[in-house]
Amino acid sequence: MKRRMVVMYMEIGCFVSCLFGWILVCSTLPTDYWTFSEVSDVALTTINFYSNLWKDCVSDTTGVSDCKEYPSMMALPAFLHATRALAVCAVITGFFGGVLTLIGMKCTKIGGSEIANARVTFAGSITYLVSGFCGMITYSWWANKVITEFLDQNFLPQKFELGAAIFVGLGGCMLLLSGGTALSYLSGKDLTSSNVNNSAESSRRAATYTSARTRRTYMLPASASRVTLVPPIFNEGRKSQASIAPSATRKASVTFNRDSFV
Repeated sequence: MKRRMVVMYMEIGCFVSCLFGWILVCSTLPTDYWTFSEVSDVALTTINFYSNLWKDCVSDTTGVSDCKEYPSMMALPAFLHATRALAVCAVITGFFGGVLTLIGMKCTKIGGSEIANARVTFAGSITYLVSGFCGMITYSWWANKVITEFLDQNFLPQKFELGAAIFVGLGGCMLLLSGGTALSYLSGKDLTSSNVNNSAESSRRAATYTSARTRRTYMLPASASRVTLVPPIFNEGRKSQASIAPSATRKASVTFNRDSFV
């Protein structure tokens, strides 16, 4: 009972960790500052360029800002399509991971038996891990592209730096991965112990059934019992044997015909 309480509190902690990580990942999608760049011509005038997965924006020190969405989806590079798809997959899988984990946790008592809850929780933890890996690939790929272009001396277009959304997303992915890993370990351990107990119980049942069958094979039912009387043998003459034989036959016939009353 004490171990069950400890596992329950650990599951709650892992779920909260994954939930906060998923919220951080979701918050980065509408955030504008995935990349930013600052250009200053005069000391009093500064122009900031920033962009994300969906649009490019520009603002100046006067407070005027303007954003423009990407004009054509088909004209976008494959890198942007891939990062968009991975970011959306991270959000969707994180949502379903939260639903599965909430159903299968020990404190909710929604799933059913202990084995069913452990299976649902394990599925939720794997879904959380998929969400974390999708987000990690998205932010790492974006950061690698920005850093490579910034350090490339032959890159002539405007260079950008990493925005706040990348660091927030990486932190959320770390929470998803850590919480999902711990949750999968706890639920997998419960599944392993449940399978061992079930196999031991089934082996005990099988042994009992076999022994019962073995014992029953040596027991004849009452309706199938037969009593055979052998006439006694005496060292007398033929006359004595002839006189004894009819009585023995009558006894045997009475014994053999007792099943007719059943």
